[in-house]
Amino acid sequence: MHIGPYQFANNLAAAPMAGVSDRPFRTLCRRLGAGMTVGEMVASNPRLRDTRKSRLRLDHDGEPAPVIVQIAGAEPDQLAEAARFNVDRGADIIDINMGCPAKKVCKKAAGSALLADETLVGRILDAVVAAVDVPVTLKCRIGVDADRINGVRVARLAEAAGIAALAVHGRTRAQMYEGRTEYATIRAIKETVSIPVLANGDVDSPTKAAAVLAATGADGLMIGRAACRRPWLFREIGDYLRTGRERPALSLEEERGIVLGLLESLHEFYGETQGVRVARKHIAWQFEHRAPHPALRHDILAAETAVRQLRLMSLHYDAPALATAA
Repeated sequence: MHIGPYQFANNLAAAPMAGVSDRPFRTLCRRLGAGMTVGEMVASNPRLRDTRKSRLRLDHDGEPAPVIVQIAGAEPDQLAEAARFNVDRGADIIDINMGCPAKKVCKKAAGSALLADETLVGRILDAVVAAVDVPVTLKCRIGVDADRINGVRVARLAEAAGIAALAVHGRTRAQMYEGRTEYATIRAIKETVSIPVLANGDVDSPTKAAAVLAATGADGLMIGRAACRRPWLFREIGDYLRTGRERPALSLEEERGIVLGLLESLHEFYGETQGVRVARKHIAWQFEHRAPHPALRHDILAAETAVRQLRLMSLHYDAPALATAA
């Protein structure tokens, strides 16, 4: 798959997720088979650029090109300036967020709230594409709500503005992450535009990945929440798409190495105090499919030091008799 001058190793992308898609997680997803990773959403408001959170979100040190930075906002000029700012600091591709349904984003008329104003959508796309000499991509949803499925019109606006690729989540803004993903509109978008289209939403297994590609005709897949629980899903899907056969189940020892390695990377990246807190969400996701004894679960999630968190997680994997199948 190509976006502008960049050719990716495969057609599997790790979705940009605020609070999740930091450098340690992106690095892990790449190692486990994602051909593309997108950085966490950063606000276009220049007053927020010097915060520690923004600096960490824009940390791509040591990552292979292309570095993809996602920007969010509602003002065309401000988004254009944010695109220039990030390109000047090393971004190879700029992605525009029109997909996030979070209330704190939508209440500022940003994210997926923008889809309700197609005129503004067009102005934003034109302004950002004109502002930079690198490819600009767009992540969006299929529409605002069940009565306003306007994804095809937004896709036409995007292609006309010079957007290089689209990632489309198969839900409306109103659905948030509830209800069934709808793939027919993604197929209609793919049949309407000539730029690459990635399908997003509820891709959680190798067989589902193949089914979504067949249903949508998309050029690739973007995977978010399922990768939080099983970052090795990229490798499983890649193998299945190449061979038609599913990989053997991940061994307990390999899962242990992946998860503990991620926790160590988070401790190093954020520092111990914040790293332990950030790691808890990843630990909780792992407990969804491999739950420990309740007492051990409590102790792991209550751990306040990196050493204790790692030691207790090691116990979780080294003593599977204490665990219960989730």
